Amino acid sequence: MFPPSSREPAGSGQPATAGGAPALSQQLAEVAQALQAILAGQSGTAALAAVPQRLRPGVQALLFQVLRQLGRAQALRAELAPRTPPPRVNALLCTALALAWDESQAPYPPFTLVNQAVEAAKRGPAQRQAAFINACLRRFLRERDALVEKTDAQPQALWNHPQWWIDRLQQDHPAQWQQILQANNAHAPMTLRVNRLQSSVADYQQQLAAQQMAATPVGEAGLELTQPQPVQALPGFAQGRVSVQDSAAQMAAPLLLKGLDLSQPLRVLDACAAPGGKTAHLLEYAGVGAPMQVTALEIDAERSQRIHETLARVGVQAQVLVADASRPNQWWQQASAGAQFDAILLDAPCTASGIVRRHPDVRWLRRASDVDQLAAIQSRLLDTLWPLLRTGGRLLYCTCSVFKAEGDLQVQAFLARNTQARLLSSPGHLIPGNAAQTATVPDNQPGDHDGFFYALLEKAP
Repeated sequence: MFPPSSREPAGSGQPATAGGAPALSQQLAEVAQALQAILAGQSGTAALAAVPQRLRPGVQALLFQVLRQLGRAQALRAELAPRTPPPRVNALLCTALALAWDESQAPYPPFTLVNQAVEAAKRGPAQRQAAFINACLRRFLRERDALVEKTDAQPQALWNHPQWWIDRLQQDHPAQWQQILQANNAHAPMTLRVNRLQSSVADYQQQLAAQQMAATPVGEAGLELTQPQPVQALPGFAQGRVSVQDSAAQMAAPLLLKGLDLSQPLRVLDACAAPGGKTAHLLEYAGVGAPMQVTALEIDAERSQRIHETLARVGVQAQVLVADASRPNQWWQQASAGAQFDAILLDAPCTASGIVRRHPDVRWLRRASDVDQLAAIQSRLLDTLWPLLRTGGRLLYCTCSVFKAEGDLQVQAFLARNTQARLLSSPGHLIPGNAAQTATVPDNQPGDHDGFFYALLEKAP
């Protein structure tokens, strides 16, 4: 994180436009500061939390566009300044270049962006380098076409992903790697999960239509909005009538529970459960009066509180434990009195490589070594939780990753060392984008979805 002294108080010396709206130079300064934090290893969520509230919506929109074009911006900056400048100067240059290089996507005219970036430099911590920033960006305006054409030869600039990420996708998905990268740079739709304890999908779709909100049904309980909306504007959101959840994530509960006798008492474990969306969906799917006992585990106490909040909003109950799923000796007795589970949902920690379009900072925060490190954690969780499943029970392993080390290869290795495990019909790797372009489970089409992996395992006698 930045030391306090590196942040100017909101509005200190910064101009405002007519009507009190923040000047573009002020927003660009905040975007550059957030980008600098991300390039130093801080998450985008944390970086945005440091932005003054009144500036945050506009800064987030610009920051996300910068992150989706950062590979190109870094390549252009290297052409303009081969020697990497100080972090705050580099961040401001990359911010301006990312927003201005493609005039068809630029939120403001390139000349305006350059002028305001230079103004931001003059008024901020990079003021000593303002002349240097001005010279680089003026040269960019003069030579833009030639510079862009020169950087076209660089895969990181062309696809706006780190080279190691591109290489891994080419290896894992030789026929679809370009589709994945293109999807990652697009905007994700806002998808809702209707709480069918309170409403049907058709009824809620009509409620949205009455509020001039168009939506298309997806999956078993989903509605994909034509235009994103503030959650406060959604009918009955505060009362738990609907939740925001990607359509691929909505596949978890039906995959795990379909075919089980929900009229009988069932012990279900949701490992790594925060923020509780899948936990709530399990209970919604089971229906009113189902004798199903769900235990939700979360290792982080603060994140576990979000599970409580989610469950309270939608009006369902589960046992929530702050515990490490990989250490059942600390929680198993409390969770089930030592009895085995009928079903386990393991939404394992992963690289989040499948949700990059929602979290564009992820691609720049991850390192190639993270994949193997997280795959080792996933393997350990599978081996630890499998003995807690009764014979005939099911374990649904899932990750929001498109990397095969965290999906197909992980499951194949698990099957090789567990002769009792049987792989049931499962979606496998879901490629981000429109479901019509991917192979998915029939009757559960997830619409325009994130990248995900699902494997449903049954413990044979």
